[in-house]
Amino acid sequence: MSNIRLFFSNKLSANMTDKLDNSQSHYLTKVMRVKQNEVFSLFNKDGEWEAKILGVSRSIVEFETIKKIRQQENTKEIWLAFSPIKSNYQNFMIQKATELGITKFLPIIFDRTIVRKINMERLGKIVIEAIEQSGLINIPFIEPIQKLDNFLKKNSMDLIFTDLNSENKKVDKSKFTDKPVCIIVGPEGDFSEAERQKILSLKSVQSIKISQNILRSETAVISAISIVNYVIN
Repeated sequence: MSNIRLFFSNKLSANMTDKLDNSQSHYLTKVMRVKQNEVFSLFNKDGEWEAKILGVSRSIVEFETIKKIRQQENTKEIWLAFSPIKSNYQNFMIQKATELGITKFLPIIFDRTIVRKINMERLGKIVIEAIEQSGLINIPFIEPIQKLDNFLKKNSMDLIFTDLNSENKKVDKSKFTDKPVCIIVGPEGDFSEAERQKILSLKSVQSIKISQNILRSETAVISAISIVNYVIN
């Protein structure tokens, strides 16, 4: 079985035929040099499927699904609430967070947030590429940018609050419920005191100091996700 994995946006089912788009066709035939009758895999919410190239017409690959090789994964929901940052650092952060198993991204405008717009299309492409590379199936959802108050009101979750002022250095797994676990990481200038108090007033929040050092936002995200994954698994 080839290790080439591509996300396919349309429905997948047994013994179906369809075509890849221009970009994916170019990748298979020109970059990976895959030939007729060779196999690769396609995945989406319908699972992961082994597929075979039937032919290439006008540079477009036609394929047939052969068999399902994996179901969509039923994993613990781990969300990331974060402040938008400069695009290069943010792209890296989204990529690594996806590889580490984040299932939903929630961009938040905090009092000290500097970057207040995000390129949803670009982040969506980064997420897909990271899922293809990492061997995962489930595609994380990216929520529209929102304010902190809105986020706190509408989301039911077990919140992990990365707080420089906390004395706690451990996540208590026994406090987790069947709700999603959401890690919240503040902006480069840290949370304001008013924001800290709003977050700490929630019943299902654990504050944690992930490092003695002051970390960049993208480093804090990777560290926090790694800690939560270790505790859960």
